[in-house]
Amino acid sequence: MTGKKNRHIKLWLAVVISVFFWTIGTGFNRQLAADSEETFKGLKLFSEVIELVQKNYVDEVESEELIEKTIQGMVRSLDPHSALLPPEAFEDLSIDTKGKFTGIGIHITMRDGFVTVISPIEGTPAYKAGIKALDKIIKVDDQPISELREAVNMMRGPKGSKVKVTIVREGESAPLEYNLVRDVIPIESVRASLIKPGYGYIRITNFNSGTTEDVKKALQKLESDSPALKGLVLDFRDNGGGLLDQAIRVSDLFLEEGLILTIKGRLKRNTKEFSAHPNSVARNYPIVALINGGSASASEIVVGALQDHKRALVLGTTSFGKGSVQTVETLRDGYGLKLTIARYFTPKGRSIQAKGIEPDILVTKRFADKEDPASSDDGRLKEKDLKNHLEALPPGSKRNDINSEGKQDKRKSPTQKELELQHGPLTPDKLQSDYQVMRALEILISYDVFKNLKG
Repeated sequence: MTGKKNRHIKLWLAVVISVFFWTIGTGFNRQLAADSEETFKGLKLFSEVIELVQKNYVDEVESEELIEKTIQGMVRSLDPHSALLPPEAFEDLSIDTKGKFTGIGIHITMRDGFVTVISPIEGTPAYKAGIKALDKIIKVDDQPISELREAVNMMRGPKGSKVKVTIVREGESAPLEYNLVRDVIPIESVRASLIKPGYGYIRITNFNSGTTEDVKKALQKLESDSPALKGLVLDFRDNGGGLLDQAIRVSDLFLEEGLILTIKGRLKRNTKEFSAHPNSVARNYPIVALINGGSASASEIVVGALQDHKRALVLGTTSFGKGSVQTVETLRDGYGLKLTIARYFTPKGRSIQAKGIEPDILVTKRFADKEDPASSDDGRLKEKDLKNHLEALPPGSKRNDINSEGKQDKRKSPTQKELELQHGPLTPDKLQSDYQVMRALEILISYDVFKNLKG
C-alpha cells in the first residue's frame, strides 16, 4: 500500500517537474530557467520529505491529504486571504456570491456550545413552522450535532426534500421536533425602512450578485414615500464584503462623476480604474454611513469612495482594513484557488490596507444600555492583527506607519441583540434602540434645520 502511495506522489512530482522543464524550453530567459531550477530543487526536497513522512510517521497518512495541506500552507503563507478552497468551501463561496441556496431558512451561530438560531428568515420553511430566535438545534434527522458547519451541511439539500430538526427552547419541558420541506432561500443582503417620515435607513450586510438591484429597489421605495426623502442612513456595520463589481455599482448609485476605485496589481491586467457615471435619479439628500470593526473589503470600498467625494459623513468606529482584491480560479476535482491579485486605493489615493477607514465622527456605543468603551477600538480582530497581512503599499514603496506585529486574537462575540439587529426583522423599535442609528438621525435632522435657517 505504501509503495503504491509513493509511486502516486512520484508520478505527481514528475508531471509538475516536466511542466517546469517544458516552460524553460519554450523561449523564456535565463532568469526564468534559474528560477525553475531552484523550484526543481525544492520539489526534490518536498518529495524526500513526503516519502520520509509516509514511511516513518507514527500513524499512516494519505498522500492526497498531505499534498492538499502542503498547498494550503504554501498559499496561506502569502497573506490571510489567499487560500486553497476544498470542494465544500468552494461551494459555500459560490452560494454566498450567487445570493441563494436551498435549505430551511435560518441564521445560526455557536453559543454556549450549542448551534443556536439567531433568527428565521421571513417567509421560509423555518419561519412558517415557528422556529424562533435563541432556539438551540440539537439534532438534524435524529443525528446529534455539535458543530456549525455540520449543522449547515445537514440542513441544506435539494428543493422539495424533507428534513427533521430537533430543538430545545427555553420554557419548554421537552425538545420540539419540526418536519420541514427544503426550499430555495434567498440570501438577503439589503434591508430598508423609514426611521421616521423623511428619513430612510438601508442596511447592506454583504455584496452578492443581486445587491445593487436590491439597493435600487430600496431607494425607489424610500424616495417615492411622502414626505420626500430628507436624509439617508447607510449601514455597513459587520459587512464583511463580497463582490468587487457590486461595491463599485453601489457606489455609483450615489456619485455622479470622478473615481470610485483604483486597483493596482503586479500584472498590468490587474491594474484598473473605475469611475462613476451620471444617474437618472438625482440624489442630493445628505447621507450618513455607519461602519465598525466588522466593515471590510467591499463595504470599505463604498464608504471610502463616499467619504473621499464628501458624499457621506462616516460615523462609528474604524473599519477592518482589508484593502486587497482576490480572484477565485476554478481547479480540478471541485477545488478552487482564492488568490490576492491587487491592492485597492480610494479616489484620493488612500490605501486602507491594515489601517481601515477612520470615521468622521467617532461613536463607539452601539446600544444606549451598554457602557461606552474607553477607546476607539471596538474590540474586534482587524486586518493588521492577522498573521502575514499585506502592508498598505508594495515592497519598495514609501511605507506608511503600520504596526505589523502579530497581536493576540481579541475577537469578541456579538451579543444576541446585535445579531438580531443584523439578521432579524427590521422594525422601527429596533432601529430606535440602536444608539449609532439615532446619532446618525440627529445629524441628518440637524443638517436639514441649519440648511433652512434664514439670516
